[in-house]
Amino acid sequence: MKTIGLFYGSETGNTENAASMIAAQLGEGNVVLHNISECDAQSLLSYDNIILGASTWGFGELQSDWENFLPGFDELDLTGKTVAFFGLGDQVNYADVFLDAMGTIYEKVVERGGQPIGAWPADGYDFSASTAVVDGYFVGLALDADNQDDMTPDRIGSWVAGIQGQLQ
Repeated sequence: MKTIGLFYGSETGNTENAASMIAAQLGEGNVVLHNISECDAQSLLSYDNIILGASTWGFGELQSDWENFLPGFDELDLTGKTVAFFGLGDQVNYADVFLDAMGTIYEKVVERGGQPIGAWPADGYDFSASTAVVDGYFVGLALDADNQDDMTPDRIGSWVAGIQGQLQ
Protein backbone atom coordinates (compact mmCIF):
# COMPACT_ATOMS: atom_id res chain seq x y z
CA MET A 1 0.00 0.00 0.00
CA LYS A 2 1.27 3.47 -0.88
CA THR A 3 1.62 6.12 1.79
CA ILE A 4 -1.60 7.85 2.84
CA GLY A 5 -1.82 11.58 3.40
CA LEU A 6 -4.29 12.30 6.21
CA PHE A 7 -5.30 15.96 6.28
CA TYR A 8 -7.40 17.45 9.07
CA GLY A 9 -8.41 20.73 10.62
CA SER A 10 -9.12 20.85 14.33
CA GLU A 11 -10.36 23.60 16.61
CA THR A 12 -10.94 21.74 19.88
CA GLY A 13 -8.74 18.67 19.33
CA ASN A 14 -11.57 16.21 18.59
CA THR A 15 -10.78 15.96 14.87
CA GLU A 16 -7.07 15.72 15.58
CA ASN A 17 -7.73 12.88 18.05
CA ALA A 18 -9.85 11.04 15.48
CA ALA A 19 -7.12 11.55 12.86
CA SER A 20 -4.53 10.06 15.22
CA MET A 21 -6.78 7.07 15.94
CA ILE A 22 -7.30 6.48 12.22
CA ALA A 23 -3.55 6.72 11.58
CA ALA A 24 -2.87 4.21 14.36
CA GLN A 25 -5.41 1.77 12.90
CA LEU A 26 -3.84 2.07 9.43
CA GLY A 27 -0.33 1.65 10.82
CA GLU A 28 1.75 4.69 11.72
CA GLY A 29 4.32 3.98 8.99
CA ASN A 30 1.62 4.06 6.32
CA VAL A 31 0.16 7.48 7.17
CA VAL A 32 1.51 11.03 7.18
CA LEU A 33 -0.63 13.37 9.27
CA HIS A 34 -1.08 16.96 8.12
CA ASN A 35 -2.76 19.70 10.11
CA ILE A 36 -4.14 21.84 7.28
CA SER A 37 -3.27 25.02 9.16
CA GLU A 38 0.37 24.14 8.40
CA CYS A 39 0.19 23.27 4.68
CA ASP A 40 -1.66 24.10 1.48
CA ALA A 41 -3.96 22.14 -0.80
CA GLN A 42 -1.11 21.39 -3.23
CA SER A 43 0.25 19.03 -0.55
CA LEU A 44 -2.53 16.58 -1.41
CA LEU A 45 -0.92 15.91 -4.79
CA SER A 46 1.99 14.12 -3.06
CA TYR A 47 -0.32 11.19 -2.26
CA ASP A 48 -2.38 8.68 -4.23
CA ASN A 49 -4.39 7.90 -1.10
CA ILE A 50 -5.88 10.83 0.79
CA ILE A 51 -8.03 11.00 3.92
CA LEU A 52 -9.72 14.29 4.74
CA GLY A 53 -11.14 15.06 8.17
CA ALA A 54 -13.27 18.00 9.20
CA SER A 55 -15.73 19.08 11.82
CA THR A 56 -18.88 21.05 11.15
CA TRP A 57 -19.24 24.36 12.97
CA GLY A 58 -22.20 26.60 13.63
CA PHE A 59 -24.98 26.08 11.16
CA GLY A 60 -23.24 23.78 8.70
CA GLU A 61 -20.03 25.74 8.23
CA LEU A 62 -16.51 24.54 7.65
CA GLN A 63 -14.04 24.63 10.51
CA SER A 64 -11.93 27.81 10.21
CA ASP A 65 -8.79 26.11 8.84
CA TRP A 66 -10.90 24.42 6.15
CA GLU A 67 -12.34 27.81 5.13
CA ASN A 68 -8.79 28.80 4.15
CA PHE A 69 -7.70 25.39 2.79
CA LEU A 70 -10.65 24.35 0.60
CA PRO A 71 -10.42 27.19 -1.98
CA GLY A 72 -7.01 25.78 -2.96
CA PHE A 73 -8.80 22.70 -4.34
CA ASP A 74 -9.91 24.81 -7.30
CA GLU A 75 -6.33 24.55 -8.62
CA LEU A 76 -6.06 20.76 -8.18
CA ASP A 77 -6.62 17.83 -10.50
CA LEU A 78 -7.46 14.92 -8.20
CA THR A 79 -8.01 12.43 -11.03
CA GLY A 80 -6.55 9.08 -9.99
CA LYS A 81 -6.54 9.99 -6.29
CA THR A 82 -8.43 7.76 -3.85
CA VAL A 83 -10.07 9.94 -1.21
CA ALA A 84 -11.77 8.94 2.05
CA PHE A 85 -13.54 11.30 4.42
CA PHE A 86 -14.35 11.51 8.10
CA GLY A 87 -16.41 14.17 9.76
CA LEU A 88 -17.33 15.25 13.24
CA GLY A 89 -20.52 16.97 14.23
CA ASP A 90 -23.21 17.32 16.88
CA GLN A 91 -26.33 15.41 15.85
CA VAL A 92 -28.36 16.62 18.85
CA ASN A 93 -27.88 20.39 18.80
CA TYR A 94 -27.30 20.70 15.05
CA ALA A 95 -29.50 17.89 13.71
CA ASP A 96 -30.38 19.79 10.53
CA VAL A 97 -26.76 20.40 9.45
CA PHE A 98 -25.08 17.28 10.85
CA LEU A 99 -21.70 16.79 9.15
CA ASP A 100 -22.43 19.33 6.41
CA ALA A 101 -18.74 20.29 6.30
CA MET A 102 -17.86 16.74 5.23
CA GLY A 103 -20.50 17.04 2.50
CA THR A 104 -19.02 20.32 1.29
CA ILE A 105 -15.52 18.86 1.08
CA TYR A 106 -16.81 15.69 -0.62
CA GLU A 107 -18.55 17.74 -3.32
CA LYS A 108 -15.34 19.68 -4.04
CA VAL A 109 -13.25 16.49 -4.24
CA VAL A 110 -15.69 14.87 -6.68
CA GLU A 111 -15.78 18.08 -8.74
CA ARG A 112 -11.97 17.97 -8.97
CA GLY A 113 -11.92 14.31 -10.11
CA GLY A 114 -11.12 12.47 -6.87
CA GLN A 115 -12.41 8.89 -6.40
CA PRO A 116 -14.32 8.76 -3.10
CA ILE A 117 -14.30 5.65 -0.92
CA GLY A 118 -15.49 4.84 2.60
CA ALA A 119 -19.23 5.50 2.60
CA TRP A 120 -20.70 4.87 6.06
CA PRO A 121 -24.23 3.78 7.09
CA ALA A 122 -26.51 6.51 8.42
CA ASP A 123 -28.08 4.03 10.85
CA GLY A 124 -27.40 4.67 14.53
CA TYR A 125 -27.54 8.45 14.28
CA ASP A 126 -30.43 10.78 15.13
CA PHE A 127 -30.36 13.78 12.78
CA SER A 128 -32.82 15.40 10.41
CA ALA A 129 -30.64 16.57 7.49
CA SER A 130 -27.09 16.38 6.19
CA THR A 131 -25.41 17.30 2.93
CA ALA A 132 -22.97 14.48 3.75
CA VAL A 133 -25.61 11.82 3.02
CA VAL A 134 -25.74 10.44 -0.52
CA ASP A 135 -28.05 7.54 -1.39
CA GLY A 136 -28.75 6.88 2.29
CA TYR A 137 -25.09 6.69 3.36
CA PHE A 138 -22.71 9.24 4.78
CA VAL A 139 -19.96 9.98 2.25
CA GLY A 140 -17.43 9.07 4.95
CA LEU A 141 -17.07 8.09 8.57
CA ALA A 142 -19.55 9.96 10.78
CA LEU A 143 -18.38 10.76 14.31
CA ASP A 144 -20.11 12.64 17.11
CA ALA A 145 -17.62 13.36 19.91
CA ASP A 146 -20.28 15.34 21.80
CA ASN A 147 -22.99 12.70 22.06
CA GLN A 148 -21.54 9.31 21.02
CA ASP A 149 -17.85 9.56 21.88
CA ASP A 150 -17.92 6.08 23.40
CA MET A 151 -18.69 4.71 19.91
CA THR A 152 -15.77 6.46 18.21
CA PRO A 153 -13.09 3.74 18.64
CA ASP A 154 -15.34 0.96 17.29
CA ARG A 155 -16.58 3.12 14.43
CA ILE A 156 -13.02 4.03 13.44
CA GLY A 157 -11.95 0.38 13.62
CA SER A 158 -14.82 -0.77 11.41
CA TRP A 159 -14.39 2.05 8.92
CA VAL A 160 -10.63 1.57 8.58
CA ALA A 161 -11.12 -2.17 8.06
CA GLY A 162 -13.61 -1.33 5.30
CA ILE A 163 -11.38 1.11 3.41
CA GLN A 164 -8.05 -0.71 3.67
CA GLY A 165 -8.79 -2.95 0.70
CA GLN A 166 -9.73 0.07 -1.43
CA LEU A 167 -6.52 1.98 -0.81
CA GLN A 168 -3.94 1.69 -3.58
